[in-house]
Formats: sequence, structure tokens, C-alpha cells
Amino acid sequence: MVVTIPVLKDFADQVGGPHVRVVSLLSGTENEHTYSPRPSDLVAVRQARAFIQVGMGLEVWVGALVRNAGNPGLLVVTTSEQIARQSGPAPGADPHGHDGNPHIWLDPEYAKVMVGQIAAAFAKSDPAHADEYRANHDRYVREIDALEAELAERLRLVTDRRIVVHHPAWPYFAGRFGFEIAGEIVTQSGAEPSARHMQALIKTIREGRIRVIVSEPQLNQKLPQMLARETAARVVVLTAMPGGVPGTATYLDMLRYNVTTLAKALEAS
Repeated sequence: MVVTIPVLKDFADQVGGPHVRVVSLLSGTENEHTYSPRPSDLVAVRQARAFIQVGMGLEVWVGALVRNAGNPGLLVVTTSEQIARQSGPAPGADPHGHDGNPHIWLDPEYAKVMVGQIAAAFAKSDPAHADEYRANHDRYVREIDALEAELAERLRLVTDRRIVVHHPAWPYFAGRFGFEIAGEIVTQSGAEPSARHMQALIKTIREGRIRVIVSEPQLNQKLPQMLARETAARVVVLTAMPGGVPGTATYLDMLRYNVTTLAKALEAS
């Protein structure tokens, strides 16, 4: 089984247990927007029984990869399918591009929907273990619920939750946990911000006394560091991918790291 990004590998491992062997095309330190498939990826997809993606325009390179793999029996699972059909945006969503913002897994409520899509696909393709897949799904959803409650309690006394972000990966995360995105350095993946935009951001940060800028390990730190020098705000590196920074090997680890690290930075400021 092949998945596009590490968070989907974790979800598939949680649901499939010993009955699946999952390969992620990307690691936690690679950028899913600029990724270019390797020849080994083509071989992996050609040999796979199932291929799991997020969709919503996240993995623009997937269509050609699946076509070129020449695997007519491949089961393609798009984990955003039910979410994309919902009426109205997610909490805090700021859609970009015709498919909307695809970083849905950063909201644990949407992560649970994605896990459900995977469990349903496994049960359909391997009915002999369907009950086990459903039980694993239910257990993992309870773990997500427990962590979400823990993190909400951790944030209860954090009053100023305004942040500037490097890249528009965070609207679902912010909406779920009550952070306010006051500005973005990069408003569209792959595009460099103009000098006018950066000056406007500096003004926003200074006048609003915004103290935290969120960046990601996959991105060049030059721009957030420049903003920090100009405004005395603090740069905090969070990760949208499990494995992006030490201590974030799983989805739950990543979610806990992001919330607690951001809470500490806001409190310290």
C-alpha cells in the first residue's frame, strides 16, 4: 500500500495494524507542493493494492504518477472526499485555489473523517479483517478525542492567540484551537511575497503587537527571520507533517507538539 504523505501512513498503520504494509512517498521534511516523484515511486505504485491521497489539489503530481504506473487494479482512496462535499468551509478555513485549502488533517475533527475513509476502504478490500479495521478505527478516534480535549484544556488560559504564519497551511488548525491568523508571509504556495506585502506585514505585526510568527521546517527561514528582526516578534517552527521536527513521529505527537509549542511561545511573549 502506498500513501502520498506521512500523516496518511500513520492513519493507515493505525487502522490496518499487522494486515498492511504502508509506504509513504514523502518524508516529514519534504514539501508536498513541490515534490517530484522518483522512479522508485512509480514502481511502488505499480506493485501496490491501494493508493491513498489527501486530494483537494494537495498532490498535483498524483494523476500522472498513477496513470504511468499502469496498475488497473489499484484502489485509489481520496481521504478528503467527504470533507470536500460538505457545505460551507471548515472552522477558520481560508480556501486558496479552486480546490480549497487541503491541509485538513491539522483539524483533528477532519482527521477523524480521513481515518474513517481509510477504514471503510480497508474493510471493503479485505472483508475478512473488516471487524478488526473497524475496531482499530474506533480505538484511534477515541485517542484523537482524548488528545483534543487535553489540548483544549492546555489552551484555556492563553488569551492572546494572534499569529502570523509563513505559509497558508494553518487555517483548519487555527479554527479548531482558537488561534487567529493575522497575516501570511506566503499567500500562495511557490510564490514569493512582494516587498510591499512584507512592509504591510511588518506594519501589522508592529501595530498589533503580534509576538509570534509560525514557520515550518520545509520552508526557507530567511523571510520569517527578517520579519522577526524588524518587529522583535519570535519565530516558532511548527510542522504540518509527522516527522518534520524531532518528537513528532506520529500524528498525535505532531498535534501535541504544535499546540503546546505555540501555547508556550504565546505565553512567553
